[in-house]
Amino acid sequence: MDFAQRTIDIARQNVAEGGRPFATVIVKDGEILAESPNRVAQSHDPTAHAEILAIREACVKLGTENLTGATIYVLAHPCPMCLGALYYCSPEQVVFLTTREAYEPYYVDDRTYFELSTFYDEFAKDHTERRLPMRHDAREAATDVYRFWRDRNGGERQVTAT
Repeated sequence: MDFAQRTIDIARQNVAEGGRPFATVIVKDGEILAESPNRVAQSHDPTAHAEILAIREACVKLGTENLTGATIYVLAHPCPMCLGALYYCSPEQVVFLTTREAYEPYYVDDRTYFELSTFYDEFAKDHTERRLPMRHDAREAATDVYRFWRDRNGGERQVTAT
């Protein structure tokens, strides 16, 4: 099966049904483990990106927090949120089929604080200098939650490579 073409077909179908032009297919051992279009428009959930939905489904199916050994096909170079999720799930590789520069004449993200073209510059700033208003409210009890986790888990990292 042509997994890249499957990704394109899912995205095209999603647009035909009123959704956004993004899709993800996750493959492991030559079989589709999970697939999803972007469901932001349909669900009114700004986190319902194709990568996030497919990663969730694949991890539940495998009963694990990682996708080591998997290849993840995405229609476009991942946004920062999805890129973070892809790093967290640790696939063997990610294959993207178009770039922001290629699709930008046809599709623009226009959020109040988010512009893909400037996101990484914005992210690199100290939290006090970002466009998104952020305030640090230091609480020792918040750090205690992490001490509690360490005590319950022996201070060991839980992620293992397969």
